[in-house]
Amino acid sequence: MYITEQQNPNLPYLRDKTSKLTTNPGCYIMKDNSDKIIYVGKAKNLHNRVNSYFRAGQDHLPKVWKMVSLVKDYDFIVTDSEFEALVLECSLIKQYSPKYNILLKDDKGYSYIRVSNEEYPRITAVLQKQDDGARYIGPYISSYSVKQAVEEANRVFMLPTCNRKFPRDFKKERPCLNCYIKQCMGVCKGNISSEDYNDTVNQAIDYIKNGSGASVERMTKQMNEAAERLDFELAAKLRDRISAIKKASEQQKIVTDDTRDMDIFAVSENGDEAYGAVLMYRGGKLFDKFTSSIGMTDEGSSMREGFITEFYSTRDDIPKEILLDEPIENHELIERYLSEKCSHKVSISVPQRGARLSLTALAKSNAAEQLSIKVGRTGKEIAALEELAKALGLEKPPRFIECYDISNLGSSDMTCGMVVYENGRPCKKFYRKFSIKTVTEQNDYACMCEAIERRFKRYYEHTDEGFSTLPDLILLDGGKGHVGVVTPLVRSMGIDVPIFGLVKDSKHRTRAATSDNHEISLTSYRKAFALVTSIQDEVHRFAISYTKAKHQKNAFGLGLTTVKGIGEKKAQKLMIEYKTKAVLKEASIEDLAHTAGVNTAIAQELYDYIHGDD
Repeated sequence: MYITEQQNPNLPYLRDKTSKLTTNPGCYIMKDNSDKIIYVGKAKNLHNRVNSYFRAGQDHLPKVWKMVSLVKDYDFIVTDSEFEALVLECSLIKQYSPKYNILLKDDKGYSYIRVSNEEYPRITAVLQKQDDGARYIGPYISSYSVKQAVEEANRVFMLPTCNRKFPRDFKKERPCLNCYIKQCMGVCKGNISSEDYNDTVNQAIDYIKNGSGASVERMTKQMNEAAERLDFELAAKLRDRISAIKKASEQQKIVTDDTRDMDIFAVSENGDEAYGAVLMYRGGKLFDKFTSSIGMTDEGSSMREGFITEFYSTRDDIPKEILLDEPIENHELIERYLSEKCSHKVSISVPQRGARLSLTALAKSNAAEQLSIKVGRTGKEIAALEELAKALGLEKPPRFIECYDISNLGSSDMTCGMVVYENGRPCKKFYRKFSIKTVTEQNDYACMCEAIERRFKRYYEHTDEGFSTLPDLILLDGGKGHVGVVTPLVRSMGIDVPIFGLVKDSKHRTRAATSDNHEISLTSYRKAFALVTSIQDEVHRFAISYTKAKHQKNAFGLGLTTVKGIGEKKAQKLMIEYKTKAVLKEASIEDLAHTAGVNTAIAQELYDYIHGDD
């Protein structure tokens, strides 16, 4: 079944929004006309998955068609992996219970974790709850997540997954491969007591229900007690289990080891737009996200302070810990305000390393993706500009970046290319070429000064749209020397724009940025480094292409002087009038005679010369 705009008038808006959606993994949250959540889904690629709902001509099953016909808008939460999206999906479904999640799931009913009632119990994933005396944990919406949890618990705690019955099958057969590759503790060998085995099963259940943090804390205590009793064999087993749990929990930020409640704030900026994002963790799990356009102020600190206070103005659920992506000026004042509002102490901090820094990065990513939809740029482009501003010490991300490069063939055909990047992308309509006029010998510093002086004179004249916008950042393809001669010139013209040089290594690759007094390495800012490299490569290409074109034009113009009666001045008139050889070929004999100021006979010879290669 196909969905049409008559059935859902919001389709044009939804398609336009989805066209700008990130390709990162995450969860999407469908809402109806009353802003009620009707469906929560996960995706490895958010753009492709969400686009499949709203794509023109997309064939849907009846129940999917019904859901899509009711969608007014959707929200999304970006994650770092598909697994994180899965964990988050389960959490959101449990919280909001969207009606179409049950309709659209392939599973027939809920899923449970089953702990069998026997001397050596097994942990398995099942779809139905039976009256068989076994212990059931659940229900859960996603059968896949249940299977993943059970498989991970069995692997971490080395529990058997074979079909043998214990103690009935003790020592009847050789241990299976899992025992030899340390995937099973080898119960079939008959040397593990029921008490020890059941204690391990209880640890596995505790791990499934409470997460890795509580399990590690409990087992660390048991390991230390075993070591004090000189029971080094048990201590070694517990050590290995702790190690396995920590390894399984690495790089996973949707469920954290830290069970304390906390909110994580981050802001993403781009020109005159800014979006804030809040990730809310409760009991170590991400259960909600809030994003909002917050405009722009002069300082990022005051912008974040306003975002925090407004966010909590109508909320009483304020956690004890708040994490920020960047520091705020009135840190203690905001802490006091929030502490008095909720009647408990609130701590605000900016993580510098470890898992908490990863959480602020995740919040930043969500803010950037929301902003990217607003400004029509990708989250990576916005993040690159923010990184560049941070690396260069700019007050805010630069919206307009101008970059200059000098190109020449010795002391002839000296040119300067100017490229413009707007919001992280080339803006070719503002590219400009400068033919150097006052410098007669090769001197890159003097050429750069001439080009930039002419550029800002045009800014004050307001005669060219490309020069009428003042850049937020000027980059020079050159080192400290270029910055040293250009900066005083620009300041003397009343222009207060940050100026940095781009330094290359011995292989002519971008290495760093430099001001007039120190060098700034960009290698630790990967997105900013990629952006600056692309800008430097583009301005180099643009400047060289102009030099080559100018050289070819000059060479052809000099060739015109071989025609009797055509001197350098007449050749120059022709090239100024007709610009290129192709345009010159379209001129008639009469046109040539008029432009060069010669008689018909000379114009005929000139015409024959121009068309001599036809």
